[in-house]
Order: sequence, then structure tokens, then C-alpha cells
Amino acid sequence: MIKASIIGGTGYAGQQLIRILMRHPDVEVVTIGTRSFAGQKFSDVYGNFENITDLVCEATDVKVLAEKSDVVFLALPHGIASKTVTAEVLEKTKVIDLGADFRLKDINIYEDWYKTEHFNHPLLNEAIYGLCELHRDEIKKAQLISNPGCYTTCSILSLAPLIKNNLIDTGSIIVDAKSGVTGAGRGTITELMYSECNETIKAYKIGSHRHTPEIEQELRLLNGQDFNILFTPHLVPMNRGILALSYAKLTAERSLEEVKAIYRDFYHDEYFVRILENRMPETRWVKGTNYCDIGLTIDSRTNHIIVVGAIDNLIKGAAGQAVQNMNICFGLAEKTGIDFIADFPI
Repeated sequence: MIKASIIGGTGYAGQQLIRILMRHPDVEVVTIGTRSFAGQKFSDVYGNFENITDLVCEATDVKVLAEKSDVVFLALPHGIASKTVTAEVLEKTKVIDLGADFRLKDINIYEDWYKTEHFNHPLLNEAIYGLCELHRDEIKKAQLISNPGCYTTCSILSLAPLIKNNLIDTGSIIVDAKSGVTGAGRGTITELMYSECNETIKAYKIGSHRHTPEIEQELRLLNGQDFNILFTPHLVPMNRGILALSYAKLTAERSLEEVKAIYRDFYHDEYFVRILENRMPETRWVKGTNYCDIGLTIDSRTNHIIVVGAIDNLIKGAAGQAVQNMNICFGLAEKTGIDFIADFPI
């Protein structure tokens, strides 16, 4: 059995991760780390775990957990992992970081967008970006995996075949994305109160969202070009889900079936990416799953392609993808423990 520990287990992504790991046939959850609820039973924090686990939350750190864990998941805000993950830790255990500290390879870009110092530059080169569909071979050998962001996962998977095959003008890319409220975390923020976000939709962090350079970094690797995208996120009054609409100008006239064939070929071995034929993605059809649904259409009048992607931000956008990365690392069948369709209380 793989012994797994989670630090940050009482956040939305953390509790989702624990739920998945506790039903995983090859995993034993040994520690749930959290300072906010240290000393409390996890089932007292999340009542849906009553009679499922008696684990008590602990105020612990990755150095301690490295001694008794085969893998440590970090579900923490940015700025913490770079202080605590060290080469010594990675000699003893694998680390899968659901935060942002090891996603961006350029330390200057990280510090500029996240407005904080990065404390472990050398490990940036060692960390593998954990988007399974694009970096599977590197993930297999990794000790440190940086789990992608939720907006990022949906946007990159939506656009990757177009970039790789040079089908679009990369200077024309616009990503217009919507997220459920859990994407903003479990903090007590006024804007996230029910009365503030119900019955409304709003754009936020316009031109400044931190997932922007992450999307650009990974898409640039696909064709070696240097380009920027225009990315705008929105908050919508639902608990979970990401819907991303990507727009770009085609470099030549293409039929819809021709482009769909390119997508099907690009993702032909990818169990968790579904190219839809007769409908467009909706968040309700990916909720509670590790799937990314992708739909396409072409506006021949403007010679633009429109790609619609949908994921569950807490599963494919966070916890499910983290487990998918773990499965690859430990040589398990990739869909082990995450091949489900389920409903969740949050």
C-alpha cells in the first residue's frame, strides 16, 4: 500500500483529495495535516466522513511526514511549499504540490505575478509540471510534481492541439473562463459570502490573473513560439466547475471535421479527455469526475475557431489530477481510484 499524507487537508481541494484517496484501492491515508483544525477529528470538520475515518488533524510539516509517507500532497496557499520542500525531503518521499510554488520555471515571473519571494530556486528545475496528458514520461520519474491550476488545466487541454499543429494565430488567443466559488478556496472573504456571489456573475483579476503565465508557459512549449494570451476569469454562483471558452483566428481555412480529427488524434490515448461530437461541454456533465470535456466549432464568417472546455475544478482541476499524477509515479493504472462519476456535498 502507498502511504499518503496530506497537508492542507481541510481546504476544499484537500478534503476532495482525502475522499478520493480513502476509496483508492492501493492507498492508505496516514496523516491529515492542518494547523487551523489541529487536534480535531477530520469527521468533525467534514461531517460526510463520519464513520469513514477516525483520523485526527495534526499540525505537522513535510519533513516529519517524509519519514513515514511514500507521497506527501501539499494543498496549501502559494509561498509556503518553496520554504518547506527541500532536496532532503525529496530523498525520502515524493511530493505532489497542488499550489503554485513550482509551476513557473522562471523565478522572476513567479515573484512578479505572485508578489512574494521564492525560497527554493534550485528545485524549480527539478519539479515536473503535472499535466498528465503532456508530461507523462517526465512524471513517471519525478520526485516533485507541481499540480496545474484549475483554469490552466482546462485552458491548456482545450488549446494544445491547435498550438501543436500550428493551426491558429497565437497572437489572437482569448480565453474567457468561468469558475464555481470553491475555486477561490475556503477562506472567509466577503466577496465569497453567499449573499455576495449568489444571483450574480462577475469578471475578476482582469488582465492580472496568476494562471495567465502558467497557461502561456505550457502552450509555448508545444511550438517553441513566444506569445501572450488574453485571459479573463469570471466567478459564477455554483459550487464547482470550470467552463473555458477559447477563441483564436485560424491560419488557414479548415473544416470543422478536419479540426476535430486532429483533436481526436492528439488525445486518442487519453482516457480523461473526451472530444464531444454532438453537444457542447457543460459543467454539470463533468461535475464529480476527472474528465475534461472539449467541444469545437468554427465561425467561418470571421475564420475563428471556438473551443469550449469543461472540468470539475476540484477534481481534474486539483485533487483528481493529483491522484492521476500519483498513479503514474507509482506505476499504477492511471485511472485507478479516479474512474468514477459521483456527487459531492460541496
